[in-house]
Amino acid sequence: MKVIVIKDTKNVGKKGEIKNVSDGYAKNFLIPNGIVMEATPANIRDLERKKAADAEKRATDKASAEILKAKLAEIETVLQTKAGEGGKVFGSVTSKDISDALLAQHGIEIDKKKIVLENPIKQLGEYTITAKLYQEVTAEFKVTVNAL
Repeated sequence: MKVIVIKDTKNVGKKGEIKNVSDGYAKNFLIPNGIVMEATPANIRDLERKKAADAEKRATDKASAEILKAKLAEIETVLQTKAGEGGKVFGSVTSKDISDALLAQHGIEIDKKKIVLENPIKQLGEYTITAKLYQEVTAEFKVTVNAL
């Protein structure tokens, strides 16, 4: 029996694949547990429509990430923090601080988990920060840390 896999399942297949399985296995286990559905012409058309919509959404998301990358390359974000002698910051500047500053100064919202910092910033100065905006899109932008 031809079936369309709904959930990634070991020994059956990945979501969206069309597989041949035995009739009993499909009717008695896979279909009742919601792992697969029968591959009727209508279900196959729905699957193709969903795949096309997903591909279009990924393309749109990637394009908007590229636009954001270009916007980030042009800006500079300034963080004000308390610092001691020799330019040493009290505490540290984290990805959350950078994310909040981007939102406050430029209206750009980037999740703190997407901002890549090898180590928290503990010195005053200018830094180039990397942000992973999408699967293959990474942006670099400048952050300046000044003393209050």
